[in-house]
Amino acid sequence: MVRDGDYVAVFNSIHRVMKAEKILKGRRLGILLIPVPRALQSDCGLAIRYGTDIKDSVEMVLAEEGLQPAELYVKRNDRYEKVEGC
Repeated sequence: MVRDGDYVAVFNSIHRVMKAEKILKGRRLGILLIPVPRALQSDCGLAIRYGTDIKDSVEMVLAEEGLQPAELYVKRNDRYEKVEGC
C-alpha cells in the first residue's frame, strides 16, 4: 500500500530494482519492494516505496551506487505526481 506522501521509485529492469532493494535494506533503510501501482506503467513490474522521512538517505545511496530510478513519483491526494530530475 502506498500512502499519501510516499515516494515510488520505478526502475527499468528487475535486476536494478532487486539490487537497489538489497543495498537499501543492507543500509537498514525502511524501504519496501512493491508491485508498480496500476496508475503507473513499467516494464519491470516492481518498484521501491519509501517515506519522506528517509527520502534524502535513499536517494543519496542510490546515487552513490549509480542506481537512480528511471522514474520517481510521489503520491498526493490519491494521484501520482512525477518528480522531475530524478
